[in-house]
Amino acid sequence: MMGDGHFFFGGGLMWLFWILIFVGIFFLIQNLAKGSSGDSSKSESALEILEKRYARGEIDEEEFERRKKELQG
Repeated sequence: MMGDGHFFFGGGLMWLFWILIFVGIFFLIQNLAKGSSGDSSKSESALEILEKRYARGEIDEEEFERRKKELQG
Protein backbone atom coordinates (compact mmCIF):
# COMPACT_ATOMS: atom_id res chain seq x y z
CA MET A 1 0.00 0.00 0.00
CA MET A 2 2.82 2.44 0.74
CA GLY A 3 4.59 1.57 -2.48
CA ASP A 4 2.02 3.24 -4.78
CA GLY A 5 1.95 6.58 -2.93
CA HIS A 6 -1.53 6.38 -1.41
CA PHE A 7 -0.20 6.56 2.13
CA PHE A 8 1.75 9.79 1.56
CA PHE A 9 -0.83 11.76 -0.43
CA GLY A 10 -3.95 10.20 1.01
CA GLY A 11 -3.10 9.68 4.64
CA GLY A 12 -1.57 11.35 7.63
CA LEU A 13 1.65 12.38 5.97
CA MET A 14 -0.28 14.59 3.58
CA TRP A 15 -1.38 16.77 6.50
CA LEU A 16 2.16 16.95 7.81
CA PHE A 17 3.42 17.94 4.35
CA TRP A 18 0.94 20.83 4.01
CA ILE A 19 1.46 22.02 7.57
CA LEU A 20 5.20 22.21 6.95
CA ILE A 21 4.59 24.14 3.72
CA PHE A 22 2.36 26.69 5.47
CA VAL A 23 4.75 27.08 8.41
CA GLY A 24 7.61 27.67 5.98
CA ILE A 25 5.64 30.31 4.10
CA PHE A 26 4.69 32.00 7.38
CA PHE A 27 8.31 32.25 8.52
CA LEU A 28 9.43 33.47 5.11
CA ILE A 29 6.88 36.29 5.16
CA GLN A 30 7.77 37.13 8.76
CA ASN A 31 11.48 37.37 7.95
CA LEU A 32 10.82 39.51 4.88
CA ALA A 33 8.69 41.87 6.97
CA LYS A 34 11.42 42.15 9.60
CA GLY A 35 14.03 42.84 6.98
CA SER A 36 12.13 45.73 5.46
CA SER A 37 11.54 47.55 8.76
CA GLY A 38 14.12 48.66 11.24
CA ASP A 39 17.31 47.98 9.28
CA SER A 40 18.06 51.66 8.74
CA SER A 41 18.00 52.42 12.47
CA LYS A 42 20.67 49.79 13.14
CA SER A 43 23.16 51.49 10.86
CA GLU A 44 22.54 55.03 12.14
CA SER A 45 24.59 56.42 14.98
CA ALA A 46 23.03 58.29 17.87
CA LEU A 47 24.44 61.55 16.52
CA GLU A 48 22.83 60.97 13.10
CA ILE A 49 19.47 60.33 14.74
CA LEU A 50 19.88 63.49 16.81
CA GLU A 51 20.71 65.52 13.69
CA LYS A 52 17.62 64.19 11.91
CA ARG A 53 15.41 65.06 14.89
CA TYR A 54 16.81 68.60 14.87
CA ALA A 55 16.29 68.90 11.12
CA ARG A 56 12.66 67.79 11.45
CA GLY A 57 12.09 70.36 14.17
CA GLU A 58 11.42 67.86 16.94
CA ILE A 59 14.01 69.51 19.19
CA ASP A 60 15.30 73.08 19.34
CA GLU A 61 18.91 74.24 18.96
CA GLU A 62 19.55 74.38 22.69
CA GLU A 63 18.36 70.79 23.17
CA PHE A 64 20.37 69.68 20.13
CA GLU A 65 23.61 71.22 21.43
CA ARG A 66 23.08 69.84 24.95
CA ARG A 67 22.49 66.30 23.73
CA LYS A 68 25.33 66.54 21.20
CA LYS A 69 27.76 67.42 24.01
CA GLU A 70 26.49 64.50 26.06
CA LEU A 71 27.05 62.11 23.17
CA GLN A 72 30.53 63.37 22.39
CA GLY A 73 31.84 63.02 25.88
